[in-house]
Amino acid sequence: MKKISKYIPLVLAGYLFSTTPYGCKSALDLQPKDAVQDTNFYRKPNDFKLAANTFYNYLRSFSNGNGDGHAGSDLTADRGAIARGTNTIVSNDINYNDAYKWIRNINYLLAKANGYPNPAELKQYVAEAKFFRAYVYFDKLFTSYGGVVLVKDVLTTASPELTAARNTREETIDFIISDLEAAIPDLPLEGSIGDADKGRISKQAAQAFLGRVCLYEGTWQKYRNGDAGRYNALLSKSIANSDAVISSAQFSLFKPAVLGDSALKYLFILENQKSNPAGVTKALNNEYILAVRYESNNLLKTIPNQISFGALGADMSRKMADMYLCSDGLPINKTATGFSRAKMTSEYEHRDNRMRYFMMIPGYLYWQNATNWHINWDWSAADVANARPKFDPWTNDITAYSNQQWAAERKVPNSQEGYDYPVLRLAEVYLNYAEALYERNGMISDADLDRSLNLVRLRVNGSINMPKLSNSFAALHGLDMKEEIRRERAVELQGEGQRMDDLKRWHIAHIELTKPLLGVRWAGTEFAAKYPKAPALTADGDVLADPVSERKFTEKNYLIPIPTNQIQLNPQLKQNPGWE
Repeated sequence: MKKISKYIPLVLAGYLFSTTPYGCKSALDLQPKDAVQDTNFYRKPNDFKLAANTFYNYLRSFSNGNGDGHAGSDLTADRGAIARGTNTIVSNDINYNDAYKWIRNINYLLAKANGYPNPAELKQYVAEAKFFRAYVYFDKLFTSYGGVVLVKDVLTTASPELTAARNTREETIDFIISDLEAAIPDLPLEGSIGDADKGRISKQAAQAFLGRVCLYEGTWQKYRNGDAGRYNALLSKSIANSDAVISSAQFSLFKPAVLGDSALKYLFILENQKSNPAGVTKALNNEYILAVRYESNNLLKTIPNQISFGALGADMSRKMADMYLCSDGLPINKTATGFSRAKMTSEYEHRDNRMRYFMMIPGYLYWQNATNWHINWDWSAADVANARPKFDPWTNDITAYSNQQWAAERKVPNSQEGYDYPVLRLAEVYLNYAEALYERNGMISDADLDRSLNLVRLRVNGSINMPKLSNSFAALHGLDMKEEIRRERAVELQGEGQRMDDLKRWHIAHIELTKPLLGVRWAGTEFAAKYPKAPALTADGDVLADPVSERKFTEKNYLIPIPTNQIQLNPQLKQNPGWE
């Protein structure tokens, strides 16, 4: 078979000759032998539906982080190169390559749809394709590299895109937005999607994602002294789309009364098998707007072992621990609840309930899937006897703050848990709405706080009667409303891979990621009394998990460098600033 010239950029070569959604033996073959032939496919609507099914593999999931640009943050003890700012230029980047292969598959479906005799029969699948094209451009390319070469059609060897300069940041985000706005009218309401098709993209999913996209770019521009007219228009679009999801009443926060304040804990490990004390199943989860679905014992789609098993005990940072409010609705430096670090458990007392359900408390019992599972969640002698030994915060730890968010509690083999991965959920939409309103207007009304942020905050804090956030409460206690909105986002979404994107768009990553990463207070506390050998400490007696000397995030690190092999093959691409 005829082969492509070696001078065609590798990514776009992969884009150009990756197959229809069924794969191919050689990414360089013009006519892959195992590709589905047009004469046999794309002849009826179900063919387009089957082709679109493949695009759902492009969503973020337990096994797909969608690129290194989202990795790490200031809230975990992750010592990865991205968060440290020590990443380097690479010659080849599989994330970059995959993105263009995926875009090629999407464009191929759209091209075939253009020639279909009855377009009305395909409108949903065309809309799904446009959603996914926007999703890949934004989540895998734009948030990592900035402006990229926009490929809108199936290419040929003569296509100018193969040697084109990168589109500007503005052109790239405008194209992403235009795809989403074109998709929304032809997508179904969530409530009209039948049981057999549950999980497909709904109108509300596209609106929720558009709300995220516009909030990201609106704040990115605002905090870099961009054009006020442009960033306020983006924020207005974010508000309108988040409001549309909220007003649709198609979704609700997961808070079954039978689970009480533990609802959020069990949301993330909810399965169709008994996975919580009340035996609540996924049928009661109406919070996930778009999710990657897993089922127990589905060996074709499994949760990676490092997520399902390693979640219990993963290191968190002091900053994450300090983010949680006290039960009086105030941060630890303003509370009247008697906050203390003297004992290993004292800083968990009188706090936002999300702290005890997201983090592990020293000396408490915990249950874990394949080794120490709940027998029946009745905390009987037999149930307690099957728990892990009481949690020791300094066993194989570097901060003594540990996570429990994604750890299953029922008896199930590792990697065979059946809980879903939330790509978009209603709590984020509420927080996007509140933030976009504040960023556009410089204020937010109590009524808007009550229909958004306060619903998230109070979901699991009824037992401690936590006060709502209001303008009068903030003024009375000297709280900065912007910081409280950001705090709520950090606490609620702490395990969902959005923190790095938030630090970047707020233009504070170079500040927050160059601070030392701390653990618990050691000197003068129960930690020092219990453990004979102290770890590295700061002058204040705090555990020093990662010193300033190891944290080098600068302005150039806001974008990932373009792989050098792409620039060698197409010098028009140009490298990102600071990486030249």
